[in-house]
Amino acid sequence: MARWLYSLLFYCLIPMILLKLWLRGKQTPEYRCRWAERFGFVRAVENARPIWVHAVSFGETMAIIPLVEKLLEEHPEVPVFITSMTPTGSARVVSHFGDRVRHSYCPYDLPGALARFHKRTNPRSCVIVETELWPNLIHSCAQRNVPVLVTNARLSARSAAGYQRIKWLAEPMLRRISGVAVQNANDGERFVELGLAREKLKVTGSIKFDVKAPQGAESEAVKLRNAWGVERPVIIAASTHDNEETQLLQVYRNLQSRYNDLVLIMVPRHPERFAGIYDQSVKAGFRTCRRSLTPLPAADCQIYLGDTMGELMALYSAADIAFVGGSLVERGGHNPLEPAVQGKPVLIGPYVHNFTQIVETLEQELALQVVTDKQALQQVVAELIDHPEQARAMGIRARQCIEANRGALNQQLQLVKQMAALSTAQYVERTGR
Repeated sequence: MARWLYSLLFYCLIPMILLKLWLRGKQTPEYRCRWAERFGFVRAVENARPIWVHAVSFGETMAIIPLVEKLLEEHPEVPVFITSMTPTGSARVVSHFGDRVRHSYCPYDLPGALARFHKRTNPRSCVIVETELWPNLIHSCAQRNVPVLVTNARLSARSAAGYQRIKWLAEPMLRRISGVAVQNANDGERFVELGLAREKLKVTGSIKFDVKAPQGAESEAVKLRNAWGVERPVIIAASTHDNEETQLLQVYRNLQSRYNDLVLIMVPRHPERFAGIYDQSVKAGFRTCRRSLTPLPAADCQIYLGDTMGELMALYSAADIAFVGGSLVERGGHNPLEPAVQGKPVLIGPYVHNFTQIVETLEQELALQVVTDKQALQQVVAELIDHPEQARAMGIRARQCIEANRGALNQQLQLVKQMAALSTAQYVERTGR
């Protein structure tokens, strides 16, 4: 009954959802494309049952790339079908994998759309990255004996409180999940409190600790450093959100009075904001270069705007100090392991509930520092510029911390393979459905 009411409400909201897509398409035209896929109208998969991987957006796609790569390497005979919800996630799948995987937008959480998707793809298993849980999606898989594994799962206290408010809907959903590979024990307990059977829970750590610097990142960084001057100090502010760039430009202006050759690399989180941030920087009086227009910046460039996709690791590599955005504003922060694996000292704001465990792990190893506000950020950046040996030591500890916490990738890969290998009879026996 609860799921029926939820579905009815979702159907009623479809006109508003489509209107939102259309409005978002003003800044990002891709939101106005491929709507049929969002209702399950995808090209049929012929003669094979794929592993269905759902990675909602760019961040989840980046996290799952190493696992999918290993899966393709070890089992080239098993096709992989990746779904996402955002154009940035979609673009990353296509740019990285090409035609080695199938891809579409994920159907909306509507019974009809999901039935259509299942009929056309006939997946053998479903892998959901992190915590993109939808009641009808999971019910649809259970109806068709398709095991569901939530991999690299996380559930913050804030998210758990939200699910508690709709426990009447969340608990039946969690009962139908076949397994959850969770990043840490605290998040695992929150899943259990919401209704997940403890025997379905496995604490593997975060797959994000298995991150590696991509080939070519360091050589691209050398080109950038040579272009603006190898002696100039460089700070990167990555994955920034609305209201953060204004604070960062103020910090940069204040630091410039002391370090007049300082370079700021700024990488906004969402592509639709690139042009606006460029205009803001120019109006503030800074000599600003856009990577999309000038891949190698002029020697007098002050602010280098990373307005391309898939190049963040190279930009991290070009910096001396890394600030991870979404954390000076209440967005929950972004992945601090990407600069850490490059051996950079990592700074992050106080709002980090999306990465609490990872931030705490790095902080305990003195590889990361949480700054409470823009004034604290300015102070710490100045200290690291004045004491480069301190910055280098933080970066070394960051790399060592990542090496010490690797291993989740192989554990989660084995779980994915086990789920994909389950026959219908085994699955029914295991879950009782």
